[in-house]
Amino acid sequence: MQNHAHSCGGKRLTLNQTANTPPPRLAALQYRDFRLFWIGRFLSTIGSQMQLIAVNWHIFALLRGQVFTLSLLGREFDLGAEALGLGTLGLVRIVPIVLFALLGGLLADTVDRRKLLIWAQVAAMFFAAALAILTLNGRITIPLIYLLTAAGSAAAAFDEPARQSIVPNLVPKKHLTNAVSLNTMLWELATIIGPALGGVLVGSFDVGMVYAVNAVSFTAVIIALLLMNYRGKPAAISTGLGWSALVEGFQFTYRTRIIWGTMLLDFMATFFSSARTMLPIVATDLLGLGPAGYGLLATAQSVGALIAGGVMALRRDIYRQGAVLLISVAVYGAATALFGFSTIFWLSYLLFALTGAGDTVSTVIRGTLRQLNTPDHLRGRMTSVNMMFFMGGPQLGELEAGLVAAAFGVPFAIITGGVITVALTGVIAWRYPSLRHYVGQPAVDE
Repeated sequence: MQNHAHSCGGKRLTLNQTANTPPPRLAALQYRDFRLFWIGRFLSTIGSQMQLIAVNWHIFALLRGQVFTLSLLGREFDLGAEALGLGTLGLVRIVPIVLFALLGGLLADTVDRRKLLIWAQVAAMFFAAALAILTLNGRITIPLIYLLTAAGSAAAAFDEPARQSIVPNLVPKKHLTNAVSLNTMLWELATIIGPALGGVLVGSFDVGMVYAVNAVSFTAVIIALLLMNYRGKPAAISTGLGWSALVEGFQFTYRTRIIWGTMLLDFMATFFSSARTMLPIVATDLLGLGPAGYGLLATAQSVGALIAGGVMALRRDIYRQGAVLLISVAVYGAATALFGFSTIFWLSYLLFALTGAGDTVSTVIRGTLRQLNTPDHLRGRMTSVNMMFFMGGPQLGELEAGLVAAAFGVPFAIITGGVITVALTGVIAWRYPSLRHYVGQPAVDE
């Protein structure tokens, strides 16, 4: 990142601007490299979200009506196969993250982040194409869906640390919060458009068409990365690829209590309040909807998130960020619990949208806080540790929700998860005063 006159491959801003001059709205988009990256990621994420909803529906459709009998302590329990199948997707997605995330973070600090991103996107495109070809040829099976889903998660384990770590190299520090807000808004826009398009395509064509569209969408971000002017050097040139380098990243994350507190909060909230995977069952059994209705319901969380993200992107600053973070997670948990009670579509949509709004506010603050409190040479490894939390929480939560839903019903799984999330938010607020009092600057640990 350049200092003083900061171009970042785009519009030139100088430090002659006084500290009291408010930053322009959507400031990060003034920088060409960030703008290219943002557009490419947007198109690619739409495709990925289409595939996410298609895979969930595919597993649900293949297992619909089947029953799995579990023998335990001399008794037999009949469990819904579709709930278990959807829950298993969470396990399939998280295992590669646990196996490869730390290596992905280390590479993000010790190699060219742009090149690492390109190769990760190429791998993800290949796995999506394989899923499309096998499905369209009628040769797909549930084990193959799980295998290729796991392969895509492995690619993400190398992509995510590099993606998050490269952003501070594309915009100056004073516009980092805006860049994080815009990236969050990108995600939420894509998760509105992607599920809606995915639901329509699944209902109108073979599900393999969705996988094919996703494979093509990866070319957008690959082209954007190739066009970028940024050619950064490794952030930690002398670190190497040894075990000590991995330990260094984990030790930094654990010892920086405010960062560790946000990761625990993220993990526990998404583990217990992970209702998204149960949406096919909620849509069909509780709300009486078909594939298109399922796709529409899946957009609710993103609609709420987009509204919240848009407000945050347009704001010039957020005050009392720690308190706002904790409140937003509590809102997320409470809305999830109420969502589990609802059998009315418009109410379910509203409550699911509220979970998205709460999650987005917390995501922006957490992302900015971690980047501001982490040196550049450790950002990749910090992100990889965080990745195991923010991806592990919802994916393991899907498995937990699937098991609880199979045994006690979907509403019970969703309601109890939301209530536990609210309670744990209070525990984190009490245990981590540095997080509770955080106001938006690099923190001093307590």
